[in-house]
Amino acid sequence: MKKTAIILSLVTMSMSVMAQTKTSPVKQIKLANTKIAMTATPPLSIKNGKDSASYALGYRIGQSLKGQGLQDINMAIFVKALTEGFISKSAIPDSLIDNCIKNYQDKMSQEKITANRAAGAAFLAENAKKPGVVKLASGLQYEVIVASHDTTKPTLKSKVKVHYHGTLIDGTVFDSSVQRGEPISFPLNGVIKGWQDALQLMTLGSKWKLFIPSELAYGERSAGPVIGPGSTLIFEVELLGIE
Repeated sequence: MKKTAIILSLVTMSMSVMAQTKTSPVKQIKLANTKIAMTATPPLSIKNGKDSASYALGYRIGQSLKGQGLQDINMAIFVKALTEGFISKSAIPDSLIDNCIKNYQDKMSQEKITANRAAGAAFLAENAKKPGVVKLASGLQYEVIVASHDTTKPTLKSKVKVHYHGTLIDGTVFDSSVQRGEPISFPLNGVIKGWQDALQLMTLGSKWKLFIPSELAYGERSAGPVIGPGSTLIFEVELLGIE
């Protein structure tokens, strides 16, 4: 059991390292790419430990590739290359292997950033027209859900206590203290810029809905398994305490 876990870990790690390797620019080799075809397959027969380990290795490799944005590949070529990897017989010079992975991963990432930014910009343009939505010069938008009579506001040096519910523009929930049933406390200067700007305007006891463009959120980085690069984020935030 331990040996199998170690093998799986090494395979997953090796795939991640290959995709993230930074090498000097070289001429990119172009390969035909088609999306993986999801077709019906006969029931899988796993008869022994070797079979189960073989399946587990393949499954983990597939998960790792998907996690790195590399699921849009030519499956026939991939399977052939996987087989040839065992005999060290490559159709591409070994010195170019890592660059092929990185170049394609960068291309997929840039396409995702462009698509997410365009979707976010369109959403924010329409959202700004709604009654009650305030747009700031930075691009941040907010809507007051609950107004507070308190006048106390946090500063960047403050530690705040909040309840929040975070979603993508399509409604997908990526994080929520409300769902966990437990508010969270943190230094205000340690969170994304959109939160910093908004919470310094909020008064104790108020609840706002924030619409945060990607440049005030995580920019071109992904954040966890749900927030993709270039994503516009929506938060409902209730300011419960200021230290």
